Amino acid sequence: MKEFIYSRNAVYETLRANRREIFRLQIAEGAQEKGRLEEILRMAKERKIPVERAPRARLDKLHSNHQGVAAEVGAYPYSDVVEILEYAQEKSELPLILILDALQDPQNFGALLRTAEGIGVHGVIIPLAHTVEVTPAVVNASSGASEHLLIAQSNLSQALDALKDSDVWIVGLDQEGEPISEKTDRHLRGALGLVVGSEGEGLRELTRKKCDIILKLPMRGKVESLNAAVAGSVALYLAYLARNK
Repeated sequence: MKEFIYSRNAVYETLRANRREIFRLQIAEGAQEKGRLEEILRMAKERKIPVERAPRARLDKLHSNHQGVAAEVGAYPYSDVVEILEYAQEKSELPLILILDALQDPQNFGALLRTAEGIGVHGVIIPLAHTVEVTPAVVNASSGASEHLLIAQSNLSQALDALKDSDVWIVGLDQEGEPISEKTDRHLRGALGLVVGSEGEGLRELTRKKCDIILKLPMRGKVESLNAAVAGSVALYLAYLARNK
């Protein structure tokens, strides 16, 4: 299946990751070939990727935020749980895995992927159904971070069982959990699977039962909770800091 990746960062990181087949680039007529666009064209030339000059109106039909460039690419190369665990082992690191339980919004998904890639998670696991997938909108929202990550689609219950069999501690993030503090951040230090629930309902009951512990971000203001992307990103950084003490 072919699709169009759009925006300069998303196209640049797709080229840099070199995990997808790239059939052609479309560059808006009159676009200045400097900065990130210059690097995109250089990589395209090195890899002999066809480059077409296209009216901006054609790119506008793909997305209003194309920034003068789009790439026609193959389908996203999903991974699996075994590959994620093997990747952590190859790096001689305890697994750090982000698990998303039925997240729906592409912007939230993209934001979490950008954070996950930034702190060096070994992989991301999403359900097989009832969830957002890695679409061009998600690639754009993640600024191309999705292209550098191992993302697995899996039966979530089976994936959590497989992680637990590999001695990965499963921590759910939910407002009904125990606050993350100096007393509880030990749960974030070892081999970790951090589970973030959906925007509206949080963790599904079956997922909650599979977790070894439920934690929440401590809140001091009047707002009871943060949105899924912000809460997940904060928790990922807390895990990163706890693991690197």
